[in-house]
Amino acid sequence: MATKTTRPEAEITAPSLPEVHGSVRLAGAPGGWRRMLGFFGPGFLIAVGYMDPGNWATDIAGGSRYGYTLLSVIMLSNLMAILLQSLSLKLGIATGRDLAQLCREATGKRTGVTLWLLAEIGIAACDLAEVIGSAIALNLLFHIPLLWGVLITGLDVLLILLLQQWGFRKVEAIVIGLIGAIVALFGIQMVLSRPEYGAALASLFVPSSRIITDPGMLYIAIGILGATVMPHNLYLHSALVQSRNYPRTPDGKREAVRLANIDSAVALTVALFVNAAILIVAAAVFYRSGHFEVAAIEDAYKLLSPLLGAGFASTLFAVALLASGQNSSITGTLAGQVVMEGFVHIKVAPWLRRLITRSIAIAPTVVVVALWGERGTEKLLLWSQVILSLQLSFAVVPLVIFTGSRKRMGEFVNAPWIRSLSWAAAVLIAGLNLWFMVQLATGH
Repeated sequence: MATKTTRPEAEITAPSLPEVHGSVRLAGAPGGWRRMLGFFGPGFLIAVGYMDPGNWATDIAGGSRYGYTLLSVIMLSNLMAILLQSLSLKLGIATGRDLAQLCREATGKRTGVTLWLLAEIGIAACDLAEVIGSAIALNLLFHIPLLWGVLITGLDVLLILLLQQWGFRKVEAIVIGLIGAIVALFGIQMVLSRPEYGAALASLFVPSSRIITDPGMLYIAIGILGATVMPHNLYLHSALVQSRNYPRTPDGKREAVRLANIDSAVALTVALFVNAAILIVAAAVFYRSGHFEVAAIEDAYKLLSPLLGAGFASTLFAVALLASGQNSSITGTLAGQVVMEGFVHIKVAPWLRRLITRSIAIAPTVVVVALWGERGTEKLLLWSQVILSLQLSFAVVPLVIFTGSRKRMGEFVNAPWIRSLSWAAAVLIAGLNLWFMVQLATGH
């Protein structure tokens, strides 16, 4: 009698991030505000990646060189982020799997390993921005040499271990608190810089054709896109939403999708404010005063107080930068666990996973700092965001395919209009990256 064989991947049922899967209990009746608050957290962990030090570099460069023009890119990127993160969380809730697991099951081991390596490159690029940002903040606040600051950032693995001992909900609370501090600090910066709010709002909602025709502007626009819509966040969100202990029934999943979307939209709106505020402050302070070449975070710090006439402006800037870098370290660890377990089925202790990722990021940073100093880190930050953008399609296309499949999603399959918007976003991302590569190859 013949025996039926199945692919080994199809037999894997272990949940994503098993140590936190279903660990967050939900209080209150369905539809109540206490229930809604129980879902708040994963979206803010994801939003951290949308306001990390890599964003600072691209936003400062865009504001100082082109004024408010690139605000429309931030808005477009954020709208795409809300759409794509909504697909990601729906995928995780509807299927009980994360994006990395589904990619492995659909493509097999060899392609899965390739996609894993690409995802790791994206995480390393993001981690590199966090290393540089935290090191710069330590240098600005405590005058620690940049090279030593880079090495000190490797110790944040101990912070991750401590936080995980407290429980996942407390980790989320700390992250939300740090985000609140960043928002408050940049709110003050906005008031001090006295921007032209009318011009800023117009640029936010009306894109300029120069973004496509000006190679320099396009380069920064691609960087903003890569810094805003991060590939590893799509893998991570599909796993984090499963940390809630909602009923795994059709009704329970519908409620989970609805409340998780509220969490995600609110958190990403906060990220939009932070990114827009950074670019607006750069435009109002540097572009308006004729300092068009301010792209390095260190230069922005040095010039803020003299140009604004407020001695504490630079300190607020550096404290927000340090909070941003430390926040991003937490999500980098979690994303690394998800892609490693999902694509190649390797489970390692979180502290070891963090040590490996941080070591990969520290090595090139140490070399660049040692050889080129601060100016080298500026270019490295911008390139890290471009690398992230180039990785996006490898996560976005499978996400759109899976969430458009009724076989996988059942009643949660994308509606036709969502499917159209999703493919439009995927094509736009791929098209911008292709255009950028052509510009780079032809030397324009």
